[in-house]
Amino acid sequence: MKKVMIIGASGFVGSAIVNEALNRGYQVTAVVRNPEKMTIKNENLQVVKADVMNFNELEEAMKGFDAVISAFNPGWSNPNIYNETLKAYPTIINVAKKVGVKRLLIVGGAGSLLVTPDRRVMDEPDVPPRLLPGIKALAEVYYTYLRLEHDIDWVFFSPAANMTPGNRTGKFRLGSDYLVVDDKGDSNISVEDYAVAMINELENPQHHKERFTVGY
Repeated sequence: MKKVMIIGASGFVGSAIVNEALNRGYQVTAVVRNPEKMTIKNENLQVVKADVMNFNELEEAMKGFDAVISAFNPGWSNPNIYNETLKAYPTIINVAKKVGVKRLLIVGGAGSLLVTPDRRVMDEPDVPPRLLPGIKALAEVYYTYLRLEHDIDWVFFSPAANMTPGNRTGKFRLGSDYLVVDDKGDSNISVEDYAVAMINELENPQHHKERFTVGY
């Protein structure tokens, strides 16, 4: 049976990815800090408690997996989101390399995407200040850790600017470094369709050691 590990599986994005993977017949190992928050129940789902900032715990959990999806997020209301994000992701990357993971797919942020050649989403004046620490942290993961990483096949999959609960349509457009917008200039994706695109990339890899994005 196809198997995948999903880190941060109880969160908003992580749970959508778990559901999509289970619906496609995957055996999913969900790595979470608080197993009691994992509300999805399925015979093909195994829940493992591990601290992603603890190298040894994560190494034990990750052994034997060829593919890992990380939807780790300390929580947008967490006052330490910036520091915890930048502590967790080097651990995730280094553990994945040590145990021989072949594909590491990371739920990225939209903040580092380009609006114009010299302007990023995170530089726009309408970005809520309360979200900036988390947005900047994910951008830093991409700039500082992933772009210089050559020893593992990674992707940094940025969502549209607005990702909300919605419908699973399976119809969307992919992009690379520029924010995907519609004819009105809006950038949207449902979390369900984001999950579809993520599992599509897992099943049929089209991107290697690069960022890509999605939108309607």
